[in-house]
Amino acid sequence: MDPYQELSEVPFASALVPHDGGWWPDETYDAVHVDGGTLTGANAMDSRFMECAFTQVTFEGGSFRRSRFSDVWLREVRLVAPELAESEWLDAAFVSTVIAGAQAHNSNLRRVVFRGCKIDSVNFRCATLIDVVFDDCLLRDVDFAGATLERTRFPGSRVSGVDFTKATLKNVDLRHADLGISAGYDSLRGAIISTAQLIELAPTFAQVLGITVQDI
Repeated sequence: MDPYQELSEVPFASALVPHDGGWWPDETYDAVHVDGGTLTGANAMDSRFMECAFTQVTFEGGSFRRSRFSDVWLREVRLVAPELAESEWLDAAFVSTVIAGAQAHNSNLRRVVFRGCKIDSVNFRCATLIDVVFDDCLLRDVDFAGATLERTRFPGSRVSGVDFTKATLKNVDLRHADLGISAGYDSLRGAIISTAQLIELAPTFAQVLGITVQDI
C-alpha cells in the first residue's frame, strides 16, 4: 500500500468540490475537498465521508464519533484532540499528518496507510487495525491496550512509550521499527521481530517471564 503523495494523483481528484460550509451530524459528505484554515469544534458525528480530501487544514477538537470514512486522503493535516471513537476507516491515507490527543478507542481501520506522520498520545484502546501500515512515522505514547492488530506493519517508524497491554497481534511486522514499548510485552505473541530486536528486548522479556539471568 503506497499512498498518493500529491492531490493530483488521487483517482477522484477531478471530482472534488471545495467544501466551505458547516459540519453537521449524520450527514453524507461525498467528493468534498477541505483545504487550509482551522476548524474548531466541528460536529460531524455519525456522518459518512466518501472520496474526500483534506489538505493543510487543522481540526481543533470536534467530534467525528461513529463516522465512516471511505477512500479519503489527508495531507499535512493537523488533528488536535478530535473525538474519533467508534469511527470506521476504509482505504484511507494519511500523509505528513499530525494526530495528537485523539480518542480513537473502539475504532475500526482497514487498509489504512500512515506515511511520515506524527501520532502522539492517541487512544486506540480496543480498536481493530487490519492491513494498516505506519510508514516512517513517530508513534509516541500511543495506547493499543486491548486492541486487535492484524497484518499491520511499522517500517521505518519510531515507537516510543507504546502500550500493547492485552492486545491481540496477528502477523504484526515490527522488524524495521525502532521499538520503545512501555507495557504489554507479554502480548507480543503474533509479532515478527528481528534478531537484533530480540537481543535488545531479551532483558525485558526475561523480567516479564520471571527469569533470573545470572552469570557465574
